[in-house]
Amino acid sequence: MTTDTPLTPDTEQAEPSIFDERPIIKEDNKYHTRGCCCMPTLDDPSRSLQMVCCAKLATFDWTKGLAKDDDTSYHVIEVRFKNSHKDFYKIVERTDVLKVGDIVVVEAAAGHDVGVITLTGPAAHLQYRKRQNVPPVEELRKVLRKARQNDVEKWNRTIDLEKNAQVRARKIANDMGLKMKINDVEYQGDGSKATFFYTADDRVDFRQLIKVYAEEFRVRIEMRQIGARQEAMHIGGIGSCGRELCCVTFLSNFHTVSTHTARVQQLSLNPQKLAGQCGKLKCCLNYEYEMYKEAAKDFPDPEIPLFFKKGKANWHKTDVFARTLYYAYANEQNELVGLSVEAVHEIIKRNQQKDFPEDMHQFAKLGKTLPNEEVGKFENVVGQDELTRFDKKKKAQSNQQRSNNRSSQRSTTPSNQRTNHQRSTTSNNQRSGTSSSQRSTVSNNQRPSTQPQPASNPPANTPPPSPPQQRPEKPAQRQVRTIQKPILKPKTDPDA
Repeated sequence: MTTDTPLTPDTEQAEPSIFDERPIIKEDNKYHTRGCCCMPTLDDPSRSLQMVCCAKLATFDWTKGLAKDDDTSYHVIEVRFKNSHKDFYKIVERTDVLKVGDIVVVEAAAGHDVGVITLTGPAAHLQYRKRQNVPPVEELRKVLRKARQNDVEKWNRTIDLEKNAQVRARKIANDMGLKMKINDVEYQGDGSKATFFYTADDRVDFRQLIKVYAEEFRVRIEMRQIGARQEAMHIGGIGSCGRELCCVTFLSNFHTVSTHTARVQQLSLNPQKLAGQCGKLKCCLNYEYEMYKEAAKDFPDPEIPLFFKKGKANWHKTDVFARTLYYAYANEQNELVGLSVEAVHEIIKRNQQKDFPEDMHQFAKLGKTLPNEEVGKFENVVGQDELTRFDKKKKAQSNQQRSNNRSSQRSTTPSNQRTNHQRSTTSNNQRSGTSSSQRSTVSNNQRPSTQPQPASNPPANTPPPSPPQQRPEKPAQRQVRTIQKPILKPKTDPDA
């Protein structure tokens, strides 16, 4: 029995790769919500890198290497738990230096919890001061110690219980007829408390539900209602841009998004296009709002109509970065004319003085160019980015091939046809004998001659005849293969 030779080289002989420094994140990684690429252990040296690049809602220390003070002078650190659950804790007794990626045991309302450090030093202090409605440093909860082996093992066991608890909690709520959805479950590090996150459209009376949960899971129960945006953060997904949701990767603070931001950016108020995975307006509408607002601060009010001797013109749309407003006459809605911002201000000023210009088209040339004429008009210098770039090339090649085929057919078709005709005539004459040749001779004599007969006595004053006009050569047709039918000999009497 033979064994197959492995296609990949041995592990000992393989060259080291830069991707070996950190594990690959898998979709079924239940520790990814806590910022870990794999099961957390005490002897994992790559956890500090995971907190920066692999973690969900990762935190990057921009002050690293810039601060002159030592990190030991700051007594505030940021500790991460599950999903967006982060909190600040103070360091009371510094037995050893705490760094990013260390697993620590912190004080909780009842018992203790286990988390991973994400920020230390001046960066954590600045983030703490940035947060609103926070207690002073003296009133913060304390960091008890670095996690021991038994703390990490118990923490891993509680993480394994969360998925089954979420499925069981949904079934119980559905059986009780409550209109709510359990989105996520988070166990405390010591396993004494479980927090259930849910969403609901109306107020839900879950007093009886808490009793059932406490009897089912044998832990203290806390119910916390979240909004649609927080639900998308907990569940995750892919946005219309093709990338992971912003609230899953880096966005932690949700700001109000209104339809006014879409109007300023000249977007169509289509709820299907403006809504995100959570059903609310997309958070990315606020990203470019300030830039559009700054660019359009000197634009005239589009609700002000323009009056001309030809009629009244109404506003239709605006191109903010080209600084162009498009107007159309009331009786000619399909014909849009682009006017620059300066031209519209001039027309409004003349209308206020009871001066009405002749026509809107005399100002249209001002709307064709940008404010800075040195920039020039836009030209597509990258032609290979067109969607039809492959179709044009194929069409040109096919036309060239067709012309080549036609020229080759014109040069070869007459000689081939003559040769085939001679061959067929010779074979037919040999088979049919003298009678066939006589028939062909008689039939040719009976056919009327198509060639023009010259006149016997042309008049003296008649100009010489013009040469016959040649008909334009027809394109060569496709050769049709002719099948010669066998010539059947007449039946003769064998006794004759």
